[in-house]
Amino acid sequence: MSSELISRQAVGTLYRDHCDWLVGLLRRRLGGNVDHAADLAHDTFERVMRKGVAPGMQEPRAYLTTVAGRLVISHYRRAALETAYLEALAQRPEPTVPSAQERAEVIEVLDQICDMIDRLDARSRRIFLLAQIDGLAYAEVAARMEVSIDVVKRTMSKALQSCYMAMYA
Repeated sequence: MSSELISRQAVGTLYRDHCDWLVGLLRRRLGGNVDHAADLAHDTFERVMRKGVAPGMQEPRAYLTTVAGRLVISHYRRAALETAYLEALAQRPEPTVPSAQERAEVIEVLDQICDMIDRLDARSRRIFLLAQIDGLAYAEVAARMEVSIDVVKRTMSKALQSCYMAMYA
């Protein structure tokens, strides 16, 4: 029997044995919203299927909780991004308000950039945020972080390349 078939069978068994439990867990975490809970449970099993799962996993609920927890965090982050973006749009004059499609595309890009920022190590993330969000000059970032300007430049170059890849890859 091929490993792909074993993996599909293992995911199927995992789904049958734990889906209802996972939906209940997610429903509680999402304030009772069954539809969102079912969607995130589906996304959880989809992610597990893409990664593959070993038959006879020792702690399947712990594993599912971890995967689903990351998806819940991503869900809330995306909702916060969308809310902030829509609030910023509300401040714009009417003729410059983007279409629903453009708003969805911007939210998607912002979400990808947030993912990229989350993957940076702590020092690189702090440097990036000080320069891009707080608007500090590289010399100010270097002074605040107690690193050289060259370190700030290299870090920013790598972070901006990651942003570019998140947007256009």
